[in-house]
Parts: sequence; C-alpha cells; structure tokens
Amino acid sequence: MSRYVLITGGTGLIGKPLTNALLSQGHQVAHLSRSSGKDPRVRTFLWDVKKGEIDPACIIGVDTIVHLAGAGIAEKRWTKKRRKELIDSRTRSIGLLYELIQRTPDHQIKRVVSASGINIYGSHGDQWLTEQHPPEHDFLGDCCVQWEAAVDQGAAMGLSVTKLRTGVVLTTKGGALKPLSLPVKFGFGAPLGNGRQYVPWLHMDDAVDIYLRSIDGSIPEGVYNMLSPEPVTNEQLTKAIARQLKRPLWLPKVPAFMIRLVMGEMSKVVLSSVRASAQKLTDVGYRFKYNVIADALKDIYEQKRSS
Repeated sequence: MSRYVLITGGTGLIGKPLTNALLSQGHQVAHLSRSSGKDPRVRTFLWDVKKGEIDPACIIGVDTIVHLAGAGIAEKRWTKKRRKELIDSRTRSIGLLYELIQRTPDHQIKRVVSASGINIYGSHGDQWLTEQHPPEHDFLGDCCVQWEAAVDQGAAMGLSVTKLRTGVVLTTKGGALKPLSLPVKFGFGAPLGNGRQYVPWLHMDDAVDIYLRSIDGSIPEGVYNMLSPEPVTNEQLTKAIARQLKRPLWLPKVPAFMIRLVMGEMSKVVLSSVRASAQKLTDVGYRFKYNVIADALKDIYEQKRSS
C-alpha cells in the first residue's frame, strides 16, 4: 500500500535515510522545512515554528506524519535561551501541525510516528530500564516528557501515536560516531569518565527499519525504547571503534571532572549510564539486524569505504 508521509526534520540524521527508504518503496514523501528543499523527489513545504507559520497545503493527501524536528541536544551549551529552543523546537512544532489538522476537518491523517529521547530515564548505572521506568527530573528528562506530552495530543484527535525513544544512532554520516572515533583515529582515543556508563547504541539501518515498520503499522502504537538489545559501556564502545580503525588505545581514561569542566551540565549526555531494554520492540516481532557492536561497526565502516 502506497503512503504519503510528511516528515519534520526530513533532512536530519534519520530523516534523510528514512526519506530515501520510503521513496525506494514507492511511497510519496514531503518535508516541512524553514527553507526550500534540494531533493527534486520530495516536495518541501515551508514553516516557521517561532512565528507560528505553516503552509496549510502541507497536509493535503498526507496519511502519516513523522516528527523528527528538534534542535541538536549536544550542539550548544544549555543556556536558558538554548533550553527553551530545545524544548520549543520539539513541542511547538508538533503543536503547530496539530492546530492545522484541527482546522482541516477533511484531512486524511491517521498516524503520527515521533522521535523521543532515551535520556528520559536519566543515569541508572547497570540497572535495566523499561518503558515503565519513571522519567528523571532533570533537563533532559523534562525535555523528553514535554516532547512526548505534545505528541500525545494527537491521540485525543483520534490519531494513532507511536513514540520511539531513540538511542545513539551509529553512522558515519553524522551524529555521535564521528566525535567518538576522531580521537581514536589520530591515536588519542580514551574512554570517558570511568568508562562503565552504558551507551544505548543503534545501527542506522535498524533505526530506519523501525521507523518504516512503525509507519506501516507492523509496530503497533505506543512508546518504545529504540536501541540495540545489547547496550555496551563507553569503554567497550571505544575499544570496539579502536579495533575497527586498527588504532591503539594507550591514554588513560578522561576524568569525569574534566568533561564536566568543559561541557558543563551538557556532560550528562556522555557521562550518563542508560542501560535500556529493547524487549518491547522484540516482543512485537522486530528482529534487529545488528545486535553486536563489533558487527555493527564493521558494517558501518565497510559502507564508508565502499561509498
């Protein structure tokens, strides 16, 4: 069945490969963006979340919305202004779409699939975290709570809502892998903090596939931890990257206090230990392509060498 999918954040880390995957399956894709698009296969509609402006034609014929829009968590320090931007870019954006849907009684939208953050739980050492675990009362936790609450407003409008609490998506096309691997590549790699904090990683191919299955309904509505069933510690991840790049690790671990000194509160992004469970996804029938970090990294770097 051919679908018409409207994506917010369609040119981002997940949005771009998801768009390509949808198009390759014969679906129609449109993006909501602040500027004109460059892909002739995709129609781009303009919006300005800060001004509350959106092209009303963006939802005509659309049956599914994928909400990926959101300012980058680790791109800038969390000043008061930046905190507001991080939250508003996730909540006001979907709210603007919902307002348009309410003003358009003949719309055909049935499903909303939205990103969320795995850091909603905070840091809990080696404790396994399921979707029932309460959110942490810190900035990241509160940001995710507000994000999900804004997305959940679609359920009151009769829409099917799926939320994917996304881990660290591994790809050489962006995201966390480059800053993690660059020091290793040049011989200065080392685990961060004590190295025992769990990293909730995920291969990009699995991330895209989970979105595709959420869009077609194979993964039912609800909230899911989206990460590999086998999370690894920061030290294990660093060593796995070093093995793939054939580089030695000889430096001592980077002390947590130095990371906090440089990054401030944002250091929680790399020092928090999130050992979340993917059991709910596997229970609904999803089978991960990459469970083992070594296999995932091998495929990722082979893709890069062959491209």
